[in-house]
Amino acid sequence: MSPAYGKCYDPTGARYGIPTYPWRLAPDGYATRRQLRARGLRPGGQPVAAQLMRRSPRRKTGVAVAHLYRIDRAKPVRPMTSRKWGALALAMLARRTCPQCRRDAGYVIPPSLGTCVPCAYPEEQRAA
Repeated sequence: MSPAYGKCYDPTGARYGIPTYPWRLAPDGYATRRQLRARGLRPGGQPVAAQLMRRSPRRKTGVAVAHLYRIDRAKPVRPMTSRKWGALALAMLARRTCPQCRRDAGYVIPPSLGTCVPCAYPEEQRAA
């Protein structure tokens, strides 16, 4: 095992407090949040069971960590209710509505502009 993997391999949890494995080498029975979601599951309040670790020059600490949860203790994802769908539709409508002209722009208003494109650049719209 290379030295980089050796620092990340701690199956007993003696060094980091929880079992730690190198990236892509986790044992069966564990999954990240995204992997659980792809299976239609959620952590369901369980604590982090293990972690994956790898070196990363992009992070301040120099290490990237992914938390792992036990698949057998995961719960199914709660289904969307009609009220939740309605609330989501209203939130998306609010993101598409221009605060200046109060029209539905048909796209999400860019936060950098704060208004729809015709309101942000009126002189270019007149020339076109």
